[in-house]
Amino acid sequence: MPATAAPSIQNEILRLKKERNAVILAHNYQTRDIQEIADFVGDSLGLAYKAKETNADVIAFCGVHFMAETAKIVNPTKTVILPDANAGCSLEQSCPGPQLEAFLKANADKNYYVIAYINCSGHVKALSDCICTSGNAVKIVNAAPQDRPILFVPDQNLGAWVMEQTGRQMELWKGSCYVHVEFTRDSIAAIQEQYPDATVVAHPECTYAVRMLADEVCSTEKMVHYCRDHPSNTFIIVTESGMLHRLEREVPNKRFIPGPTGHCACADCRYMKMNTLQKLHDALLNLAPQVTMPEDLRSRAEKPLLRMLELSR
Repeated sequence: MPATAAPSIQNEILRLKKERNAVILAHNYQTRDIQEIADFVGDSLGLAYKAKETNADVIAFCGVHFMAETAKIVNPTKTVILPDANAGCSLEQSCPGPQLEAFLKANADKNYYVIAYINCSGHVKALSDCICTSGNAVKIVNAAPQDRPILFVPDQNLGAWVMEQTGRQMELWKGSCYVHVEFTRDSIAAIQEQYPDATVVAHPECTYAVRMLADEVCSTEKMVHYCRDHPSNTFIIVTESGMLHRLEREVPNKRFIPGPTGHCACADCRYMKMNTLQKLHDALLNLAPQVTMPEDLRSRAEKPLLRMLELSR
């Protein structure tokens, strides 16, 4: 009698998802197999909305820690799990909460209006007046009070780009994403020589020199719409490599070239790539690792997040 085939890990994940009444959220930088099994794939803003609106009991967040923490902030009664508890973020690490808190106390007389890029810890969010993503940063900064100086944390490249778009002066925290700063002017120019008719689309976390070479600078979500609507058939995508999976799925009739860093032909975030199907399966099976926060910190961090969601509608 032939042996019964073992269920695939994808089928087991779907079974556990149903059993747990879970929703699987995945960032655009996740691997192809995770994106294909997720209920929703998007950027930080889209994921924040989905996390806020879900009726699921369990949120399985395939991304990095600050993203899962954001889901917990807006869903205090739900179980939030992260496939790999060590999936961190260089941007988050560049702005430790205690360091920002000390800075704000030392400069209390300036009465900063703090806008925090969502790539930060719950502690930093709790110290902020409003949160932003790369997709809504211009709108959030334009809505900021005119009578208070703005402190933008933690990404100095995104902050500089927003200043270019809005004309608002801001003080910038000296943080950056290690993936996006590896893209260089020379590496992008070299690939442009290979694909002279390609349109260059870059993320605003890239440096000024790279942004100057781009035909469009935008969030990952806008990249999908831009590439779909643009007449070009070939695009050089200057952001984390996982974005190409979504672009190839949603805009299948066009060609997408990974933007090269100074060291290789593409850019992988080591933190994003810590999540795997096996770890997602185990997280759903064991409901662990869970993301938890002290309630006083969570409630303080929720206010600027909800302000962002309200301003972004």
